[in-house]
Amino acid sequence: TAIPNDPYYSSTGSWGQSYDDLWGMKKINAASAWDQTTGSSSIIVADIDTGVDRNHADLQGQMWVNSGETPGNGVDDDGNGYIDDYYGCNFIGMTGDRCGDPMDDHGHGTHTVGTIAAVGNNGIGVVGVNWTSRIMALKFLDSNGSGYLSDGVKALQYAADMGARVSSNSWGGGGTSQMMDDAVKYEHDRGMVTVIAAGNSNVDALDFNPASADYAVTVAASDFNDVKASFSNWGEKIDVAAPGVDILST
Repeated sequence: TAIPNDPYYSSTGSWGQSYDDLWGMKKINAASAWDQTTGSSSIIVADIDTGVDRNHADLQGQMWVNSGETPGNGVDDDGNGYIDDYYGCNFIGMTGDRCGDPMDDHGHGTHTVGTIAAVGNNGIGVVGVNWTSRIMALKFLDSNGSGYLSDGVKALQYAADMGARVSSNSWGGGGTSQMMDDAVKYEHDRGMVTVIAAGNSNVDALDFNPASADYAVTVAASDFNDVKASFSNWGEKIDVAAPGVDILST
């Protein structure tokens, strides 16, 4: 009976809709899972996106930090090839081997993390699938939501090398990419689960990357009526569909 007291879990119609505000959590039957477990702080989830607002009230207790690194001293303390990667890494804001700050300057990354791991049962805001988890903030998309595949590859490799068990990748582009396929396999070979958005172009996901990667768990978007979202990519590469329209988050 682990029903959280986060206010939006029990509210309806906040933007004029006829259904629950956190309809997606209920549609996936999260409450049945919460009766078994509400998550574990030993599990690190890498959010590869626009960064994360680590000061958000529903996220600040969930953030991973690199304990082997001393922030701001200009030294690669843990010898992993990256300098000052204490809060994670901003791959587009790097100077040489020095990581930029993975603070979110767009909002999308913070939104996805809220669904993954917003603190549960704290009486604030929303609840994530995992009430207790650790989020590794890896930023390779800029304030406009754009980035380079080469930086995305670095982020996937970093996540695997630094102990993440899952990576969340809610981004992509047209065509295929061998280096991206290799990066997804790199995570898979290290025991990770690599979750990737199918894409929002209403085309075959096999023509989208990294959704088309062999070792990706490729996720299409569904709406409140369990119908494919009009924008969602489709096809034989889809592994699962999940709520992706009118999603309230952090």
